[in-house]
Amino acid sequence: MEKKYMLGTEENRAFLKELREDLLQFGRRFPSPEGGSYYLGDDGTPWKERPRETFITARMAHVYCMGQFLGFSDSARLADEALRGLAGELKDSQCGGWYAGRTADGGVLPNKMCYAHAFVILAASSGVLAGRPGADDLLQEALAVYDRRFWNEEEGLAADLWDTDFTVLDDYRGLNANMHSVEAFLAAADVTGDEKYRIRAGRIIDHVLEWAQKNDWRIPEHFTKDWKMNLDCNKEHPDDPFKPYGATPGHGLEWSRLITQWALSTYLPGSDPSSFDNTSAARYIDAARHLFERAVSDGWNADGAQGIVYTTDWNGRPVVHDRMHWVLAEGLGAASVLYGVTGKTDYADCYSRFLQYADEKMIDHVNGSWFHQLDRDNHVTGSVWPGKFDLYHAFQSTLFPLLPPDLSIAPAVKAFSEKK
Repeated sequence: MEKKYMLGTEENRAFLKELREDLLQFGRRFPSPEGGSYYLGDDGTPWKERPRETFITARMAHVYCMGQFLGFSDSARLADEALRGLAGELKDSQCGGWYAGRTADGGVLPNKMCYAHAFVILAASSGVLAGRPGADDLLQEALAVYDRRFWNEEEGLAADLWDTDFTVLDDYRGLNANMHSVEAFLAAADVTGDEKYRIRAGRIIDHVLEWAQKNDWRIPEHFTKDWKMNLDCNKEHPDDPFKPYGATPGHGLEWSRLITQWALSTYLPGSDPSSFDNTSAARYIDAARHLFERAVSDGWNADGAQGIVYTTDWNGRPVVHDRMHWVLAEGLGAASVLYGVTGKTDYADCYSRFLQYADEKMIDHVNGSWFHQLDRDNHVTGSVWPGKFDLYHAFQSTLFPLLPPDLSIAPAVKAFSEKK
């Protein structure tokens, strides 16, 4: 196997730098005149007829703040454009919070999504670290709205969806929004020093692990308003981009990384990650390993072709065979973090296989960025995710092998860049 696919080699570090810079270059045309992020097409050209969505805009702000830390040209301006969109056209100045997005003609996309609000917290946290104008106020407002509208202190979980005016709370509860809330809470704790957000992240994680263990480490995604599992949700629409039916191996991988980060930052902050034999940390990292191994066992090469399938049923059989780029990116991140923490070569071997597959199948070496969706035969398709709007998953996957696993990513990137 080529050295560029192998963790810890100079060739790997150089390859990851090349991928990062390609992604940052590809995404430069995202800002609309109002600051919201255009949806980018296959070659990075904005698809202006599509909505300008809050979660995409927040991800762009987060990524280009990290680009600033890494010295990528014009990153500060691009981060400011996205933060301006979050403080401007995407914000509901009357009812509070953030719209799901704006239509091409400036109309409002209905509903207020926990998922999007979690990304506003993440973007604002990164903006504060980067010293971007207005980021402090944005973060305080985003945390206040989230605390008031989405977080349920009694349950230790977040609600999913309100109507646009914050008058009717939908009965659906889901783990996708809660997963990104964990990510946002860890960032907020690291940036503000307010440990209540790390504690909240741990409460969510405890629920997730209880449900996962009951389902042979396949994480249930969908619930009723009283948090009863709805294992048949969207069975008739299994490839939904946010609420797919069944288990999602990519989320098992993503949770495994987030749980590891939380456990280390809670029980062993600043320690040598190989010394994780602290009883409390070890219990969570052992669970993270179970989630990773279940996801890889169910998803990788599950149908005879390379790649990780999008979803499986509750017995681990593939349902949606398409390969999503974000799933592979999360596999790379989780494998590199678990290898760094445990030293187990199986994780390094997984990482190498995943990266070689990404290079050969998922990365677009002609137009730049990563193909967002491949079919079961690894041909480009766009039934769920056409175009290439997203830098966030792929960009982060190029950084995790370089960073301490007990810090959220933006603080870790800033610290990494200051040491160079």
